[in-house]
Amino acid sequence: MLWACILLPHLAMDTVLRRRPDEERAAPLVLVEGPAQLRRLHSVNAAALQSGLKSGMRLSAAHALMTQVRTVDFDAQDEARSQRFLANWAYRHSSLVSQQWPHAIVLEARASFRLFGPWPQFAQRLRNELNALGFRHRLALAPTPRAAHVLAGLEDGLAIARIERLQQVLDGVSVRRAQLPDDSGERLHRMGLRTLAALRELPRDAVRRRFGVALLDHLDRLYGQADDPLSWYAPPDHFDARVEMGYEVENHMALLFPLRRLIGDLCTYLSIRDGGVQRFVLRLEHEQGHTDVDVGLLAPEREQAMLFELARNRLERVSIDRPVVGVRLLARQLPPFVPAARDLFDTRPQQAVDWPQLRERLRARLGDASVYRVEPAGDPRPERAWRRAIGDAPARGIEAAPARPPRPTWLLSQPQPLHGTPKIISGPERLESGWWDDGDARRDYYVVETARGQRAWAFQPAGVRDAGWMLHGWFA
Repeated sequence: MLWACILLPHLAMDTVLRRRPDEERAAPLVLVEGPAQLRRLHSVNAAALQSGLKSGMRLSAAHALMTQVRTVDFDAQDEARSQRFLANWAYRHSSLVSQQWPHAIVLEARASFRLFGPWPQFAQRLRNELNALGFRHRLALAPTPRAAHVLAGLEDGLAIARIERLQQVLDGVSVRRAQLPDDSGERLHRMGLRTLAALRELPRDAVRRRFGVALLDHLDRLYGQADDPLSWYAPPDHFDARVEMGYEVENHMALLFPLRRLIGDLCTYLSIRDGGVQRFVLRLEHEQGHTDVDVGLLAPEREQAMLFELARNRLERVSIDRPVVGVRLLARQLPPFVPAARDLFDTRPQQAVDWPQLRERLRARLGDASVYRVEPAGDPRPERAWRRAIGDAPARGIEAAPARPPRPTWLLSQPQPLHGTPKIISGPERLESGWWDDGDARRDYYVVETARGQRAWAFQPAGVRDAGWMLHGWFA
């Protein structure tokens, strides 16, 4: 096996930055932690770093250097959610993914080479997708997962495929950078042991007595001399993501950027499951309570642009009467996704939209009840011979309509007098129905042709001739 490690040294800051517009990312920003009297900088962005701010600095000292700096409380749970999201993302590239170590994702890579190409090509694919998601990273490849984790911290892009070469490289690694358990690396360095090679020359019994079994187990797994039982990641059956605004929002435009980011993360998760979403909830959080915006689709979808447009249209129809401090997206109905079949030599324009996507856009803009299908019903009366149907599934509990003679494509809402004496093409077709619901109808229908050559559908009272024609529809 070959293991790839994705090291995320700026995970906490990237979690915050990726949810902000570009103009806000360029401004100095720091994450702070600790009690109110001893606030310290946990992370700083590039603009704050250029101004002299560093991680671990007291907040009071940072304000002395720069008064105009935005502060955000460090949220360890938010950072953990980002790591789980990236484990979800990595699951689309490998079936063996682990997030056992903080700020790192490890995945088995050799089995993916047949699908994504050799390591240089596979690594570039990983980098492109991570950059698009907004996470800075370091990559390394090694025959053992722990070695990949260590090498990623030493040099970005380092790749070692042979175990013999790996042992040579690891022997020269400093004990301080070998990810040794607890503080054993610092203790060994103070004792004068600088490299892993020097550590391995010591008697194992002596190392065990002084540092414990965990250090020897770490070395054996690092060098591939023992199996490394990692905790494997399994993706959840639902999607739940949240963006904290950091300030109060009172208009729809300010919600579009976090909405776009949430929809993008949802589509990334759907591609991992090879599924779609049929219903999700966009929750607008207030200081007190929340407002839910339901987004429902007639069929599963996962196309990012379409889902964003649907959610935006639904959001714009909701009045924001209270300031929004956070946005949350919850999707629990994630059925399998079956893409629409298209002809290999499809002649439609590139900007053409498939009918399912157009239907969903119309529903989002006009309302759920404004877009429907017309199905035949069992009632023979023309004005009641059809019914509205929502979705693609046929209605249940209603018998299929019987076969009938040709009907006009344009049926008038109310019959109108037809002047003149038309030419009879076919008929009569007698229609008698409705005696049970006070809508009794007894008519003789004919297909006629007017003096202008128009083909119409008209009727007279049953059994009565020359009583005047009533026009009920036009044939195309």
